[in-house]
Amino acid sequence: MPSYKQALEKANKLTRKNNKETSATKLLMLHFSGLEPTELYLQYEKEMPEDKYITYFEALDKYLINNIPVQQIIGFVYFYGYKFMVDDHVLIPRFETEELVANVLMLYDEYFDGQSIDLVDIGTGSGCLAISLKKEEATNFSVTATDISLEAIEVAKKNAAINEVAVDFLVGDMLKPVMDKKFDILVSNPPYIPQDEQVDDIIYDNEPHIALFGGVDGLKFYREILADAKHILKEKGMIAFEHGYDKAEQLRAIAKENFPLAKIFTLKDMQKLDRMTFVVNGF
Repeated sequence: MPSYKQALEKANKLTRKNNKETSATKLLMLHFSGLEPTELYLQYEKEMPEDKYITYFEALDKYLINNIPVQQIIGFVYFYGYKFMVDDHVLIPRFETEELVANVLMLYDEYFDGQSIDLVDIGTGSGCLAISLKKEEATNFSVTATDISLEAIEVAKKNAAINEVAVDFLVGDMLKPVMDKKFDILVSNPPYIPQDEQVDDIIYDNEPHIALFGGVDGLKFYREILADAKHILKEKGMIAFEHGYDKAEQLRAIAKENFPLAKIFTLKDMQKLDRMTFVVNGF
């Protein structure tokens, strides 16, 4: 049998031939070999067990031939240092969204100064936002999360169990399940791709369209959330959005219509793109 190194070299060659990301080959190798990164490095020259070799290349075929995302093949992804199950019922958490978590935590410290608050995540999907925020502020945050997809909520509940946190998950469209409640912070990363915009096949073919597309201009769900948010936000409250990099100005204008006295500002992500907009009201 080939060594681990030879298997990876073969996999990288196949991956480049198929114009795919070679980073996937090592992620799949780590998962299907059952080795930690350091262990894999130490065993590079050792013969790869036949069963693991076969399973590894079967998984690689799913990525190269069937165009299935690595995260769905493995069944999980790490987000903000925490493990999350993913399948084709939920959007795969992106690294950029980790920055929304970090900024919400920073602004919580600035505006709420460590007090106990109620937080809601609208369109939670895998639960990555709600669960990560609860993990980071377990004693200070009481967290609720909504999603229109029952299947997504089931995945999110499993992720809450995996991460050992208590989140109140509700099935329903946008804010409808929580219209009788009040919150200090509303966070959301709603679908924001314009409906006619082209997306990569690996995304279009595998991730739920209900979690991707946000109407004609990509702002449909922001309008809905901002129109209803005044009914569930406490007198002093904050809204935190992730959005398309080219939508910040339009989103700030929509926010201003609904919260004319609020402080509204956009923060850039690590790629220097306008990615997060915040509405801070009543402070």
